[in-house]
Amino acid sequence: MIALFGGTFDPIHLGHINMAKQCLKELSLTSLSFMPNATPVHKKGPSIATEHRLAMLQLATNEESRFNIDTREITRTEPSYTVLTLQELRAEHPNTPIAFLMGMDSFNSLSSWYQWQTITQLCHIVVYARPGDKFAPCLQLTHYLAHAKVTHPDTLHQVQAGKCYFMTGEPFSAASSEIRTVIKSGQSVEPWLPESVITYINKNKLYAQ
Repeated sequence: MIALFGGTFDPIHLGHINMAKQCLKELSLTSLSFMPNATPVHKKGPSIATEHRLAMLQLATNEESRFNIDTREITRTEPSYTVLTLQELRAEHPNTPIAFLMGMDSFNSLSSWYQWQTITQLCHIVVYARPGDKFAPCLQLTHYLAHAKVTHPDTLHQVQAGKCYFMTGEPFSAASSEIRTVIKSGQSVEPWLPESVITYINKNKLYAQ
């Protein structure tokens, strides 16, 4: 199975790492690809340069051999439509299951994504809920879940796409937007970021303004 975890990772934090590790464990994966995007269409763009986000991502993931980084979206010149990436991957791997990992907040807004219904036919959607996240699907997503939701991860390995699975792993509460605010205020972010990422942020004076 190919597993993707997309996001701005601005910055990558321990909540992201926890989420990815839980996905490796619960879905019995041999690898998972972090996929940083350059210009996300459905949310505000990254606050720092792409090379900084990529460098921090590399620092945060290099201790887990099953983690890797897919840079195809940050090398695009057009906006990062997830459907384009999934179409590319499906063409490259026509017979392999693909899982796309996202948080509950992203899932609740999935119906606003460009060609979201095509996305659900190209991959499995794997949803991870952080503490305090609310399950609030719109009517379209409710209809989708009626035929797509599965309760056992083995099902994702048996078909190539089209299913939705909600992960039940141990939660870790962290949010990049809050972390940026804390850094700007000069407070400690040690509970939320890997030490290597904190060192990089301090060295390069990121998020200070």
